[in-house]
Parts: sequence; C-alpha cells; structure tokens
Amino acid sequence: MPQVDPELFDPGQFQAELALKSSPIAAFKKALRRAREVLDARFREGRDIRRLIEDRAWFVDQILALAWNRFDWSEDADIALLAVGGYGRGELHPFSDTDLLILLDGADHEVFREPIEGFLTLLWDIGLEVGQSVRSLAECAEEAQADLTVITNLMESRIIAGPEHLRQRMQEVTSAQRMWPSRAFFLAKRAEQKARHARYNDTEYNLEPNVKGSPGGLRDIQTILWIARRQFGTLNLHAMVDQGFLLESEYTLLAESQEFLWKVRYALHMLAGRAEDRLLFDHQRQIAGLLGYEDSNVKLAVERFMQKYYRVVMGIAELTELVFQHFEEVILAGDAVGQVQPLNERFQVRDGYLEVTRETVFEEAPSALLEIFVLLARHPAIKGVRADTIRLLRDHRYLIDDAFRRDPHNTDLFIELFKSGQGIHRNLRRMNRYGILGRYLPEFGHIIGQMQHDLFHIYTVDAHTLNLIKHLRKLFWPELAEKYPLASKLIEKLPKPELVYLAGLYHDIGKGRGGDHSELGAADALAFCQRHQLPTWDTQLIAWLVRNHLLMSTTAQRKDLSDPQVIFDFAQKVRDQTYLDYLYVLTVADINATNPTLWNSWRASLLRQLYTETKHALRRGLEHPVGREEQILQTQSAALDILVRSGTDPDDAEQLWSQLGDDYFLRHTSSDIAWHTEAILQHPDSAGPLVLIKETTQREFEGATQIFIYAPDQHDFFAVTVAAMDQLNLSIHDARVITSTSQFTLDTYIVLDADGGSIGDNPARIQEIRRGLVEALRNPADYPTIIQRRVPRQLKHFAFAPQVTIHNDALRPVTILEIIAPDRPGLLARIGKIFLEFDLSLQNAKIATLGERVEDVFFVTDARHQPLSDPEFCARLQQAIVEQLSDGDNQLQPSRISI
Repeated sequence: MPQVDPELFDPGQFQAELALKSSPIAAFKKALRRAREVLDARFREGRDIRRLIEDRAWFVDQILALAWNRFDWSEDADIALLAVGGYGRGELHPFSDTDLLILLDGADHEVFREPIEGFLTLLWDIGLEVGQSVRSLAECAEEAQADLTVITNLMESRIIAGPEHLRQRMQEVTSAQRMWPSRAFFLAKRAEQKARHARYNDTEYNLEPNVKGSPGGLRDIQTILWIARRQFGTLNLHAMVDQGFLLESEYTLLAESQEFLWKVRYALHMLAGRAEDRLLFDHQRQIAGLLGYEDSNVKLAVERFMQKYYRVVMGIAELTELVFQHFEEVILAGDAVGQVQPLNERFQVRDGYLEVTRETVFEEAPSALLEIFVLLARHPAIKGVRADTIRLLRDHRYLIDDAFRRDPHNTDLFIELFKSGQGIHRNLRRMNRYGILGRYLPEFGHIIGQMQHDLFHIYTVDAHTLNLIKHLRKLFWPELAEKYPLASKLIEKLPKPELVYLAGLYHDIGKGRGGDHSELGAADALAFCQRHQLPTWDTQLIAWLVRNHLLMSTTAQRKDLSDPQVIFDFAQKVRDQTYLDYLYVLTVADINATNPTLWNSWRASLLRQLYTETKHALRRGLEHPVGREEQILQTQSAALDILVRSGTDPDDAEQLWSQLGDDYFLRHTSSDIAWHTEAILQHPDSAGPLVLIKETTQREFEGATQIFIYAPDQHDFFAVTVAAMDQLNLSIHDARVITSTSQFTLDTYIVLDADGGSIGDNPARIQEIRRGLVEALRNPADYPTIIQRRVPRQLKHFAFAPQVTIHNDALRPVTILEIIAPDRPGLLARIGKIFLEFDLSLQNAKIATLGERVEDVFFVTDARHQPLSDPEFCARLQQAIVEQLSDGDNQLQPSRISI
C-alpha cells in the first residue's frame, strides 16, 4: 500500500478543512467523494487494478484512523480497531464491504459504549457503510469455534488503530491449534464451496454470472488461500508456489485471472453505484467498452468480452480443482501410503484416484493424453485424477499437434471414448477442463467460452455442446422415459449411438466464424470422420445431421404441420427412417441443452406430430404422398369411433362436420375433434360462445393447456381473444384459427401462464379464464384494454428493429406474414389490434418465443378471404407492425414483400 498519495488523500488539507467546520461530517464526505473520483478516473485510464484496490483500502485506513482518533480512548485502553475479511487483506473495490472488528480485551463493553457508538454513528453520518462487530477476545474464540464465516473473517485481519498485541492474542485464541484444525477447516470449506457452486447450477457459464460467487469466480481463489492459510499460515498466492501447490506458470495465470476479474468487479461497482457482483446485461456492453473491446465483423464487443470472461473463469476453475485435489492429498491423507491398484504400465489407481506410474509417461507415450480419459470411462468407480497427474496433463498438452491428431492409435482412442457404456459426458467435460479437447480438436477450441449475446442461448457454445451430449446420455435413464417417451424409445434402437454423440459434438462448432454455422460444421464433421477413418455410411449420417440439425425444430415451430405438403417436403429431405430417428433424438437433446425453459408441452407435441406424420409418409413411400382427402377421411373415421363409443349419434356428428370445412380436420387430432364435437352438439347456439379448456396432464402435454373456442365468426374475433388472454395473464404458444363454411370460428390456443408455469387442474383459475373469454367474446365492441406492463429488465437490453416479411403462399390462397421482433408484454394483443385496423382475417398462426425474441408466422387473408394483392397496402401494414413493436428508436430493417 502507498505511504503517501496526496492526490488521493492529503492529510494536511483534510485537517485544514476540519478546522474550518464546526462539524467534521462535510470534510469526511468530501474526502470520500474525492477519493472515489480519483480512483474511478485512474481506472478509466487503465491503471494497474491491484494498485487501485489497495489504494482504496489505504485511503479507508486513513479515514477510519482519523475518525477513531476523534474519540477519547485512553492510551492504555485495551481496545483496538481491526480490518477483517476482504478489507483485512487490504483489498477494497468501490463498494466492497468494509468489515471492522472492534476488539476488546475484556467482556465489559459498557466501559467503551459511548465512544464506540459515537465512532459508528460518525461512520454512518459520513456515508461510509461498514459491517462491524464488537467482541472481546473470549467472544471471538467462542463465535469463531461455532461459525465458519467468523473464523474465516478473523484469519484476515490488520490493525487500524489500537494496540497490536490485542490482534496477536486474538490470532492465538483462534489458531488452528485451538480450533478448526486444517483438516476440519478444509472439509468445511470444501462443503461450503460445493453448496455455493450448486446455487449457480455448478457452471461457470451463466448468462449473468456472479464474478465473486459463481464457479471460477473470485471466491474460489479466496477459498484456496484460506485453506493454505489454515494449513501453512500463509495468505499469499505466490507463497503457494513455495509450498509446491502451484507452479510459477500456474501462479502467473491465476494472478492474471484474478486481476481480470478485479477489473470486471471494479467496473461493475462503478457503473452500478453500489456493491454489485452480478455481471448483469445492464452492464456487460459498457464494461466491454471500458476494457477496450470493440465490435468486429464476426463478433460484437460484448461477445468478445464475455468469451474472455468465460475462458478466465474456466481456467480458474481448472486450477482451483487441481489445488483442491492437492489439498485433499496433503491435508486428508497426510503421510499415509495409499493403496495402489495397477491398471496398466502407464496408469494406476491410488486411494480411488487415477495417476501415472511415472512422471515421464506422457513424454514416452503421448497417446496416454487420450488414453487416460478412456480408462476413466471404463472404470466409473474412479473418483478422479490426482493433482500431480492433472498438472502433468496440462504440462504436456503441447504434444498434441497435427501428427498426434493423425495418429491412428489416437483417433481410435478418441472414438472408443464415444463407444463407452458410461462416462462419455463426464470425461468430455474433464477433457475440456484440462485443455485437452480444444487441443485435439482445434475447431472445438475456437468455441470455448463463446457466448451469443441473447436470452435464447443461455450457455457458451462449448458448454451447450457438452450439455447436449449429457442430455443424449440422460435419454437412457429409465426415470426420464416418462418425460421423453419417444426419444427414450428411439435412442435405444439407434444402431450406433456414438454417431449421434459425434454429430452433437459438431452441430454448433461452426459458430462465431460468420456464414452458415450448419454448413461450416458439416464440413468440419466430414473432415473429422475422414481423419478418424469412419465408414462411409457413418460419415454421411454425421455430416447430414450437423448440416440439418435445425431442420426438425424449425419445421415443427414455423410450418403448418396440418398441411400434407409440409410433411411431404420434410420427408423428402430426410428420406430414411433411420435418419429420422437420429434427427429426432438430436433435436430433443439440442432444445433441452440450449435452454431448459424451451422444452414445453407444445414443442414436445409438435415434434412428436412431425415425427409420426413423417414416419407414416416414409412407410407409404415418397412416391405415394397422402392427399388432403385421404388424411381427412382417416381423421374423421378415428374421431367417429371415439364418438360412437361415448354414445354420440354418428349422423349428428357428420351433419355438424359437413359445416366445418376441410382445414379443421387437417389441423386437429381425432381425439380433439371428438372432444370438440361432443361439446358443440350439446351447446345451444343461444348460449353464446363455447369455450372449452382441456385440463391437460403432466404426462400428456407437460403442463400446457388447450383452449378451444366455437362461436359465430366476427371480424375482430382474434384481436379480442388475444387481448382478453393478455388480460388474463396467459402466454400463447400456438394458435389455430379456422372459419367454417357455416361462418363459425373454431379457434384453438395452446397456453401457459405468463410466467411459463402450468395452469394445471386449478378449478378456480380455469373458471376465471373461461368466464373472462366468454365475457369478452360476447361483447366484442367493448375491446379489452391492452395492458401496459413493464418490460422485464433483461428484455430491455436486447432491443432490435422488428423484421416483417410478407409473401403469398404458392399452394394456398393465403398471405404469409412472418414477424421477428423483441419479446414484449402484450405483443400478440398489439398485433391483433393491427389486424383489426387493416381489416385482415387470420387463418392460422405459429407462435414461437425464443429467449428475448419472438418468431411468429401468421397466415392471413383480406376481408373477402383472398390473399393480399396490393403492394402499397402491404407496405403500410409492414410499417404499422414495425412502429407498434419498436421501442421508438429502431429503424426499419430490410424486410421482404412478395405478393
């Protein structure tokens, strides 16, 4: 810490200002404000971050000492002011906790009550927020014995004012010889770290990570220092090199990583104006700019900054894992000779952990760099890798070069890992953490830590990729067969499951380079297969899966699956039942690995429908596509069987069906048609709109609710319905809007509550929804007010200009209106109002919300049920939608109009 820094704090000037005022508060406040301005300016200039946070601690030392000395403490008083915790380490960020301990020799606090209260009141009045405790030596010992946090704070202490001997005695009564010996302390800190990591989903790759508490964050570095301090009495990173826990190169990497996170944390505090350790979207772009990152043609500055962040925390996580393993061996095992079980001439297991038989193994047999992970997969009971062996792995990564990658023995080992019965995902994660995977597959190395700046992709590309493989493996778990019935069944039938893992490994590997990542990834996958000498059929399948990994999800979410032509076109692209099985399994895993909130009932049912319809098409043969008439007859026949069994007169049913039109039977299942038909036949026309709400079960739709509305057609029906649903706090995930030949509307909506939760079987909620919809549809002139809800915080940071594409369908007399826009509360209600204003009739809709954006497709006609034909009209419609859905400062994106 600096001895004197007059720009930061000038004691003489401060004393002069104190003398001019009757109250010291103004002078103290001015000094605090001045120090913050100076340090912030230095930060913006790029000054050394370590010096900055030490300078702030030095400045606070001066302020506290001056404040303390304003009160009457007798010269021989056994009371001292100590800095503890992070402040005790001499580190303070702009709004870090300033933790203080007022330490007394005896237990009689009353003797010093008045000056202590005056001192703390002064700190409060000047705006210096501190965390303080007042304890005697005996109380320190008692509370430290009982509380891990207290003993940890007391280990980091410095004297600010008062006799040093008090602090020395406090250290003695709380020493490892008296309490919390290093073994107990290590076990407690390890458990504490595991619990903390669990709060952040055990991943470094959260969208808005906590730079202090998340895995790989500053707290992980502090934890290993605390453990080292308890064991060896040192609290210095470089001292760990002397103890043999870190190599000099590892110390350098850890120190540089710590300084990077310090910069991020300092910027966070400065921008937020408070103690903020979450790297929120609100600040990510600004911090990227502060740290000198700039946009490129391929990546945004914020994406480059976040990739750096994720790579840093991944490196910290790797090193802390190594050190923790080392601690375990030294602190827990001590000098005990572990039991050794040989595996082969290169590897053995000691006390449950894998290690090399000699330090020269990787130099003598570089293939062992891959073999170690195959052995871990073959022997799942092995707990992990010993610290010295992890270090040897890191030190010999340089041996993985082009010759290594071409060596048939190495390529065989890598493929063998994917054929393992278990441990594939776990050991790929280990390979990634130890830096082996990115060396062996340089194309994978490019995506490590790469984040896409949106709310849809909540993991980095490498984390998502490994998560996908994890989800593929989980499909084998019997306990998940109920949640993923079809995928669980299909993955058991795949002739070579390893091929879908390899396709998953490469499916997003082309991201971040510009261009179509599916095509780039397919080219990489093809090269991989050729280098690993995979059979032709395997190679073709993997490359095809990578090239088409988005085909099934985009078709299911953006196309009208009731149209036989859509199914036929999709089947032509797949062409093979085995390819379809692989693609379905990969798609299910990809959706779940992208964002756990994406897998809802409607996506599940759409994928099942697309799979089933395509399977039927392939069985019939693509030379014999099913026609609309045949599909309608099959659906009606199945529905009629259900109705007859329930006692419905088939003549009544068929008479009703004759008025509903073909589209209705193409867009609904036979069971839903039977459900609708029975209710319509029992519903008097005079009773007003019929609203049916299907209390779907978890097994059937995983929580989504189907709402069916049958009523005389009216022009504003869709607009009124979606506005009413918005008022009812419902989130619409799909809409099927059909007008019958008898001019009745038959609309089906798939909904969840606005928070994404299930409506379930809550009778009161269902009755509220039914009553609200019936009332709104009975009085359409009383148009529901579109609720002005506050835009959620995260969504505000992903504003972009809406994109609107308008074109006529080549096969059907409808106009297709595609909208990509930022997700906002009441969005569908706003679109419905525009349709009403432009006199449009909605025929169908596909609703998809992907993180911060919506990608909705509407099939519309004019009031005469004809496709739109006037380009000027379409341009006005496009402009109205953009203006309604914009945040006000967005410019119109280039959009296509083709009529």
